[in-house]
Parts: sequence; structure tokens; C-alpha cells
Amino acid sequence: MYPSCVARKRVANVADVVVRVQNWGRNERWSPAAVRNVRSTDEVAELVGRAAHDGQRVKVIGGGHSFTAVAATSGLQLRLDAMTDVLAVDRARREVTVQAGIRLHQLNDLLAQLGLALENLGDIDRQTIAGATATATHGTGRRFGNLATNIVGLTLVDGTGEVVTCRPDAHPEVFTASRVGIGALGVVTEVTLRCVEAFNLHARETIEPLDDVLAGFDRATREVDHFEFYWMPGTRRCQVKRNRRTDEPAMPPGRLAYVRDKWLAENIGFGLVCRAGRSMPSLAPRLARLVGGAATERELVDRSDRVFCSPRHVRFVEMEYGIPAHAVPEAVERVRRLTARLATPPLFPIEVRVSAGDDIPLSTASGRDSGWIAVHQYRGMPYLEYFRGVESIMDDYDGRPHWGKLHFQTAATLAPRYPRWNEFVSARDRLDPAGTFRNDYLDRVLSVR
Repeated sequence: MYPSCVARKRVANVADVVVRVQNWGRNERWSPAAVRNVRSTDEVAELVGRAAHDGQRVKVIGGGHSFTAVAATSGLQLRLDAMTDVLAVDRARREVTVQAGIRLHQLNDLLAQLGLALENLGDIDRQTIAGATATATHGTGRRFGNLATNIVGLTLVDGTGEVVTCRPDAHPEVFTASRVGIGALGVVTEVTLRCVEAFNLHARETIEPLDDVLAGFDRATREVDHFEFYWMPGTRRCQVKRNRRTDEPAMPPGRLAYVRDKWLAENIGFGLVCRAGRSMPSLAPRLARLVGGAATERELVDRSDRVFCSPRHVRFVEMEYGIPAHAVPEAVERVRRLTARLATPPLFPIEVRVSAGDDIPLSTASGRDSGWIAVHQYRGMPYLEYFRGVESIMDDYDGRPHWGKLHFQTAATLAPRYPRWNEFVSARDRLDPAGTFRNDYLDRVLSVR
């Protein structure tokens, strides 16, 4: 559903030869020298060791849902599609060990069968667990960290082909850094996750004036477990989602209501509106108001992951920044003024969330509770003026870009924003001394050694 590779051809008795690889957003494309579909840690170690000996670069691709070129390479591309096994379940400790290629939606279904769940999720579930954690992907909720904070153990293959298994009490320096490794420290092949007992969410979605939501933002994010809102630039109202953890029995929407809301409205209808705006840019302001006015209110109770996650089939590009949570209302107001001046108005809503700080060196929430402001634009439409303008605003708050989403930062601008930056650099020097996992994106954001 979210393919990461296209234009592939097969050669008899030889591994797949990929003419071109592209990400889900279709904004990044590259041509590896070779692609291998790996199935085990041992196989990864053999391939990485051989590549390192030959001086070849190696990169891994999972779901391809990063909007940056973090997975791009002209060397060896490893794919995790076949690494989806469950390796161990410790029900008493509520820990599950899985291969790193399992997709979030597969993991959610597995955990539900065990009576378990992840404590928080983002709104897309097609990423691999390795890719989602490596880029510090997050959901929303003042008390809840990003997905990587649920990792209690992992196995990776370093830049020499050595296998390292780590936990807080075994290779702690590797464990600390590699939970959010952005593909720079090694190939994560297995992950052990701390889970919680399965729970339902009572979801209430309302339409409210943006000014009121911003004025009460701090209070609102503390009153419910999971708070977020979507605002369409050019309109005065926004869709607010308040999700409360509950023991109430599930009362999901009926099949027809789900198809109407999640497929017809949020995907098919929205996609048609976006295509119209791309074809006739003069209609964009009117279409934006149409999209903003189409949101509806609803209330339901359902399994947690089914509330957190929604199908997303309209392709786009995205930038997201984490800033101190208290600065969100002011920053959103500044983004509102920016969007009013753009030559091409956005056709996608702005998404605003919050999450708890953590102690992971390169996590975008490292050392601070964070508010998140995500901006999007429909694929094929101009976005540079918009995204650069938003980034300039976020710079004023020491904003940290989501590692899997577009930004224009470099190592020189990023390093001062991360108090534990040097810890990560030291871990990289130890785990990948020859730069086996380097690529142009990592050279830009981490610097060339």
C-alpha cells in the first residue's frame, strides 16, 4: 500500500535489480547499485561486513515513509520486508521482541491478540518499527514520549558487520544513542518494546474557533490524555481531537460511517479537491475553505490503535518541527500570518500536537516537553516558500525538525539545539568508523567526518 520501490526488474537467479527507488511521498528518488531483501540478523551482518570490506556504502529502507533522503544510497540497499517475525513475548513483563521490518499496523494487530498495546501512536501505521523509531516518530499526549521511548532492548549490526545486542544494562551507551539513530549507527534488526495492557480510547472530535483553541491550548493539552488539532489555513475554525483512555466497551462507527468519513471524505473526496487545486491554482483559496468547512464532529469508543491511526492515501510532502510546548500558540499565530501572504495557499491542514520530553540524545524531544507543528502540501504543488517560511519561524524557538520530514538544516545549525549531540557523534565514531552508513543527507545533518 505504501511501496518504497518502483520500476523494478528481475534477473533470473540474481537478486532484484532496482532501476529506481522512491519514497512514499514521491519527492525523493535514487538508484542503488544493488538491493537485497534480508531475512535475518546474520544475513545483514554478512552483507554489511562484506560491503565494509569492499568500501561500499549501505543503507536500509523500510516503509519508505520518510520525506527526506535518509534511506538513499548509490551503494547497497537493504530491504526489511521479510523481517516481520515475532521473536519473543514476555507477557508478565509486557515486553515483545520483533524483527525490525514489522509494520506498525501488523504489530498493533499482534499486540491486540496478546491483550497488549503500544501506549501511544502517530496517525499513520504503515512504517516499519525500525524506521518509525529511528526518526523519533511520535503521537500526541503530554504524558507520552515518542515511539522510541518504548524500546527496552535492540540488536543492530554496526558499520563493520559486528552484531551488538544492547539494553540499559548491556552496552548502555549504544542503547542510549541507537534508539533514535536515523540510520547512522547501524542496521537495527530486532527491537524489544515495552507495552501496556490493551485499552480503548473515547474519541471526541469537535469543530471550534482557532482563536479559542490557541487561547486554551495549555489547559486543553493537560485535561485529556491525547489532544491535537487540525487547522486549514485561510479558515477561522479547526478540527479538535480529544482522546481519553477508557475502560468503556468499544462502540466503533458503523461500516458505512467509517467508509464515508475515512475513505470518501478524507481520501477520495479530499484527493479530488487537491487535484483540482493543483490543476487550477487560482481556485486554491476557495478549495482550502471548502476543505476546512467539510470537517465534521463525531464521538466514538474503539481500540486504541484504531483511533490513533487513519488511512492516508492522498500523497503529500511534509515538514514538522518540535518546539517548547509553551511556545505553540504564538508560533501557530505567526504561521497563520505567513500563510496569508503565500502566493500558493496550502491545500492541507496544519497539524498541532504535544509530547513528553525524553533522554535520547538525538530525539527531537530530548530534554524538553515539545509541541509539534506540522505543515503539508499536496504533491506536485510548490512548497519551498511555505516550508522555508515556517522553518524560519521555528528557528526562533530552537525548533528541531522531525528526522523523517523535510527541512533545510545542517549539522552547524542543529548541533546547538541538542544538549547531548556529542554523545551521538561519539557513538557514531565507534559504531561506524569507516562511514559505511553515510549518505548525502547524513553528511548534511551530521557533518562529514
